[in-house]
Amino acid sequence: MNILVLSGSNAGSKTRIATTLLKEKLQRQYSGENIDYINLQDVSLPFSDGRNYMDYGGDATEVLTKIMEADVLFIGSPIFQASMPAPLKNVFDLLPQNALEDKTVSMLITAGSDKHFLIPEYNYKPVLSYLKANIVPRYVFILDTNFQDGQLLGDDVDMRLDRLIDDTMVLSRTYQDIRAEKDAQFGF
Repeated sequence: MNILVLSGSNAGSKTRIATTLLKEKLQRQYSGENIDYINLQDVSLPFSDGRNYMDYGGDATEVLTKIMEADVLFIGSPIFQASMPAPLKNVFDLLPQNALEDKTVSMLITAGSDKHFLIPEYNYKPVLSYLKANIVPRYVFILDTNFQDGQLLGDDVDMRLDRLIDDTMVLSRTYQDIRAEKDAQFGF
């Protein structure tokens, strides 16, 4: 199984810290799986202009190919101005329309205010749904107050990350089993 953790911001450190912790947890719990990590701070992506995703070249080809090859996608993102950051939206715009079909996608959200708790419901999930993702209903929402001196604090956050991993992997395996059963009905 190909698992990708995507840190969806090109600024700040909190989302990177949280997604790095998530990646480390995945590596401990699912060491037999192929786990990749992409931080948008480490890549240079062009703005989407409607071309086929394979025609962009450079970092775009690597990032988009890893997303297309992933079975499971964990998206980490801050909330900026009550919305997803432009670099993450650009990644979604670079992808083809059905790019996330048959992929299980979950979210880890960092924010400065608890007033932004529902932003993933109204801003992220419609985009992911349009891309045909199997979206994990619950997400992890982490406030700025959970970070101190470059560390993520709190057993509660740690337990919620563990639950996100469990929910995501169970849902992914369930979808895979259902697809395999349906494919077997066709006999080819």
